[in-house]
Amino acid sequence: MLKIKIADIENSENKYLHLDIEETITEIDADVTARLDLVSLGDSISVSGNIQGSTRLVCDRCLSEYDYKFDFDIDEIYAKNRVFEDELQEVEIKDGEFVIDLNGSDEIDVYDLLYQSVILSLPNKKVCGINCKEDLFEKDESFDIHDERMDVFKTIKIENQSK
Repeated sequence: MLKIKIADIENSENKYLHLDIEETITEIDADVTARLDLVSLGDSISVSGNIQGSTRLVCDRCLSEYDYKFDFDIDEIYAKNRVFEDELQEVEIKDGEFVIDLNGSDEIDVYDLLYQSVILSLPNKKVCGINCKEDLFEKDESFDIHDERMDVFKTIKIENQSK
């Protein structure tokens, strides 16, 4: 796993550390290239940069596999110490205030950051291309969409109530 010690960031020149990473995220079989800048800001550490790569996805329409390329920027803040002493305390988080709590840990798991960032960047609806017109029901002619529970609706008579 790829972990960076907070002490290495603190002891570097200007409390700044640049990382060029080439990693395979095995859980989703994604090849990732990342350029990250880690900066100590006192009680927190800023991680910003760019993540690029590709993975194989399955099209939701035609179920064929296709290569999906991603390229996005990240900007994360890690709190070195506990953000809240009382875990049950409710706090409203406004836009731009999301902070990852390191809970006193002495290192940042960069592999986990890459994994979570890539997962969140994947599309909700996975479609192999703009011209994908395949329909799962058309491809598999043995697929029967008849549901006998719905037969009762075939016998309903609706009277025309025009006034």
